[in-house]
Amino acid sequence: MNDEPRYNYQKEINNLRSQFGLDFVSVALVQPAEDRFVLTWQFVSGNINNRYKRIVLQSGRGIAGVVFKTGKPLLMKNVNMDIGAKDLFNYPIIVAERLQSLGALPLWSYNRVMGVLLFGFRQENALTEALFHLIQEEIGPEFGSLYAKERVIE
Repeated sequence: MNDEPRYNYQKEINNLRSQFGLDFVSVALVQPAEDRFVLTWQFVSGNINNRYKRIVLQSGRGIAGVVFKTGKPLLMKNVNMDIGAKDLFNYPIIVAERLQSLGALPLWSYNRVMGVLLFGFRQENALTEALFHLIQEEIGPEFGSLYAKERVIE
């Protein structure tokens, strides 16, 4: 039996949302091999509906899929400028939660991306580079059993 305490991702994302005044924070985790390594949003804070529960992403699709595939942080200051309206259907979490400004960080376990931390606002240009870096620093290298391996270098 494993006596190690289970990390409370829900508490952590609730704290992040409150601390930084974010509208939405979520963690997508990779599902097991029998599910062909799809990503699903497991923990959310600040959601306006439950559509996130039906979102299943393959590597390279959607925000979580892109960050999962590349292993690189992503910052979109203004969704309307960064993604054309006709391409929004490829980003279901943005549409479902009406996000306009967001950031996403890969969460690693050893040498593999195992999850994605997504955070953002429902107003354009609300997530600045400075705030993006500050949030990265706040979560630090440890995020439960996962860690933020790659740091953005200024």
